Amino acid sequence: MKTLRLMLATTGLALLLPVPGAAQSIDELEELTPETRRAYIESLSEDERKALREQRRAQRESMSDEERQAAREQRRARWEALSDEEKAARREQRREHKAKRREAWDNLSDEEKAARREQRREQKAQRREAWEGMSDAEREAARERRDGMRQKRRQRRDEDAAQ
Repeated sequence: MKTLRLMLATTGLALLLPVPGAAQSIDELEELTPETRRAYIESLSEDERKALREQRRAQRESMSDEERQAAREQRRARWEALSDEEKAARREQRREHKAKRREAWDNLSDEEKAARREQRREQKAQRREAWEGMSDAEREAARERRDGMRQKRRQRRDEDAAQ
């Protein structure tokens, strides 16, 4: 009887507490704190992470230019709201992550590297095929988006360097 009560109490508490794995949609996932979101994503299997990436990619691709711009501005506003110390910490995290990825690449066997390179070639071929399937107007719009993003990146880099 005591075990049953303990199980019921535990189950009841588990239902009341937020669980990192409880995020069902991308919107819910974005509402989680960065630490909770990271823990949730790390708890997923590789296939689940791949499905999540595909879901996010599909969501981005279905956005209008205005929605993309609004999302970009929202991310930029969150960045601007950070203190200098927080920005420096994020930059350091990014450098560490990059170093970790480089180390992982260096530790791959020649066969694994060849497989990754082949996968990259396939992705480039898919993008090239999509590009070739675009009309002239779609290509021009894509170029304008690309050029605008490059210009904004340069401006941000210059602003960050000036600080």
